[in-house]
Amino acid sequence: MAEPAAARPSDRSTSAPVIYEARDGVSWITLNRPAVLNALDRALAAALAECVERAAEDAATFVVVVRGAGRAFCSGMDRTALAGGAIGEAFYRHWIRALNRLEDMPKVSIAVLHGYAIGGGLQLAVACDLRLATSDAVVGLGASRHGIIPDGSVLRLARLIGLARAKELSLLNDEISAEAARAIGLVTRVCAPGDVDAALATLLDQLRHQAPTANGYIKRLMQASFHEDPRGLIEDTVRALDDCMRSWETDEANRAWKEKREAVFYPKPAP
Repeated sequence: MAEPAAARPSDRSTSAPVIYEARDGVSWITLNRPAVLNALDRALAAALAECVERAAEDAATFVVVVRGAGRAFCSGMDRTALAGGAIGEAFYRHWIRALNRLEDMPKVSIAVLHGYAIGGGLQLAVACDLRLATSDAVVGLGASRHGIIPDGSVLRLARLIGLARAKELSLLNDEISAEAARAIGLVTRVCAPGDVDAALATLLDQLRHQAPTANGYIKRLMQASFHEDPRGLIEDTVRALDDCMRSWETDEANRAWKEKREAVFYPKPAP
């Protein structure tokens, strides 16, 4: 399903640093400081955390899309705010809350990267489950050039692309293309800039055919496997499987198999 016209960043005129809209099971979270390429400051971080929590708690939402208004997804930290001493613990607390909630929520999250997706922009994308990038996207970090650490990715990036590549991106601060990012597993899909709505619609349609309960457990158990002995999660996995087997989604999947059709989990079929 294509993004509704009302939710397209270029169609919105508001001073809010982040825009939230929800319809048809999708929560759209749009970074909205286009004049500074959606650079991060305390107000944006606070608004982002609130929007992510709102999406996480919305029972009607099965997928969350994070994107940026204007010419870029996010150009990273607002250097004016950083140089002026306006970035401190309050910013980081909001920022960490937003990224952790994206990672921990049972709903699938998709970051849509275009233009610059650097610094905090890449950190935000890494906290999402899937990353769709346009071919003109530029990906990188850069934190240590400014005397800080990439807090949102330093604990996540190596899990996605391996320790050696994560160190290379984090210590040397190279900026790479979308295709190069895809080649190392950092980006899920790449499309032409003019095809982003269609590519996103394809992802959303695919997710409508995946059971939300199962996907929520998949996210949680995969994440836990990086912190614990995977075999220690066996009983938790069995309980998750039992919950899935008792869910309406499994009933729908079984009906679909008998009726020789593809199961659809959103919207929830009538009994």
